Formats: sequence, C-alpha cells, structure tokens
Amino acid sequence: MLTARRQDRAFAYLAVLPACLVLAALLVYPIVYSVILSFSRLHGLSTELVGLANYTGLLWDEDFWRVLLNNFIFLISVPLILLASLICAVLIYEQVWGWQVFRVIFFVPSVISSVVIGLLFRNFFAFDGPVNQLLGSFGMPPVDWMSTGSTAIAVILLALVWSSFGYGMLILLAGMAAIDPHVYEAARLDGASWGQRVRDITLPLIAKPMRFLSIINVIYTFTSLFGFIFVMTSGGPGYETTTVDYFIYLKAFVGFDLGAGAALAVMLFLIVLLLTIVQFRIFAVDEGTQ
Repeated sequence: MLTARRQDRAFAYLAVLPACLVLAALLVYPIVYSVILSFSRLHGLSTELVGLANYTGLLWDEDFWRVLLNNFIFLISVPLILLASLICAVLIYEQVWGWQVFRVIFFVPSVISSVVIGLLFRNFFAFDGPVNQLLGSFGMPPVDWMSTGSTAIAVILLALVWSSFGYGMLILLAGMAAIDPHVYEAARLDGASWGQRVRDITLPLIAKPMRFLSIINVIYTFTSLFGFIFVMTSGGPGYETTTVDYFIYLKAFVGFDLGAGAALAVMLFLIVLLLTIVQFRIFAVDEGTQ
C-alpha cells in the first residue's frame, strides 16, 4: 500500500516536472538574472559588479522622481475605473433597455490591445482629428492635445479608463449575481428607493470585488502603461508623460544601460509590492470595522 502511494506521488512529481522546468526557464531565471544584473554594469561583453551604484544613481536622478510622480498621477484612473464599472454594472444588472447589447459593447475595449487603443485615441485627439473638428464646429480653436503634459495625461487617462472599465463591470456583475434577489424585493416592499438599494445593499455586498479591482488596477497602472505611452506620446513632451515601465525601456534599450534598467525594474517591483501591502492592510482594517 505504501509503495503504491510512493509510486503515485513520484508519478505526480514527474507529471508536473516539465511545467516546472518551463516556469523556471521563462520566469524564475529572468527574475534572478535581473536582480544580479541590477548590481552590475555592462562594458561590451564584460560585466562589472558595482554594488548599489545603480540604485543610488536612480535615487539621485531627478528624472526618476518625475517619472514616479507621473505614475501616481495616473492613479487617478483607479477611482474613475471603479466608478464607471459600478455605474455600468448596476444599470446592466437592472436590465435597462438594450442591456444585453451594452454588456458586449462595454467589454469589447478590454480585449483590444493597448497599442491599438493608444493609436485610436492619438488619432482621435490629433490636431486635425475628430475632437478638434467637433470643437471647430462650435467656434472653438483647435487644441494640440499632445503638446503639453497636462492635456496629454488627460487623454491617456481617458484611454486607460475606456479600456479597463469593461473588465471591472463583469467582475462587479459576477458579485451582484451572487446577491439573493429576495433582499432587493424586501427592500422594495419596505419603500427603499433605487438609490437606497444601491447604497445600502449593492455596495456593501460587492465590497470584496471592488477591493480586488482596486488592487489589480493599481498594479496595472504601474506595470502596464507601456503600450499607451509608446504609441501616444513616447513619454513626451520631455518626461511629462513617461511612466516607470517606459523609463525602464528608455534606460535599458535606448540608453543601453541594462544595469540601471534592471535596478529600476527591481525598484518598480518593490514599489508595487509596497502599495499592494498597504491596500491589503487598509482593506483588512475596513473589514474589521464592519
């Protein structure tokens, strides 16, 4: 009996071994190599260990702090995405007119590449694009949206919210589907208005999906804006729209400083980890007070 169990266990280990090897080759090894590289400086084909020089150099680099501030500015998108997701989810859950069509339409941007969305919004807000043509029809002067950091960031935020709220809507709809319909019926019989039902029933019962969306959107804002920035502004003007993930690309593959790029990637991982821990702590406190 014991021998049969050992054979089954050995077979199970052998079955998952190929997947573990692929995971180690494609994930673990690059991470370990990046950490080692962050303490090095490359001179052609030779590598020189420089300790913490790459990290200290970034900390004294004013451009790094400017870029990091940009990422925190882009965090404005998180509450906007949550709000848009909540409004659409509630309306579709209430089965407003055409809700089945709108459910599909709202989710479509979530499956489109960020590069395609970035190109769409760049052309839409081009100097001779549809937005300025619309402004001209009202007698307003055209705006060069991508020439200044504030307007360019606003366009990127709009593209980010448009591409992300559909996924959040589906997550919240799944949470609402788990709510007993009799709870809403009892609230209606007690005279609760639509707004009161949303505030006192829906929001408390979908708190966990909302927290999940908050965490993943914060992570997304710090790690996945490269496609938007690359095709819409290339980080310009100057560094006014550059994000940390795009700054890694500039350091490693434009400036050919792989050590600094690797150090910046490690710092980005630590920043995201810290923000995630802070959010978990805040949400844990909120759950404890409920």
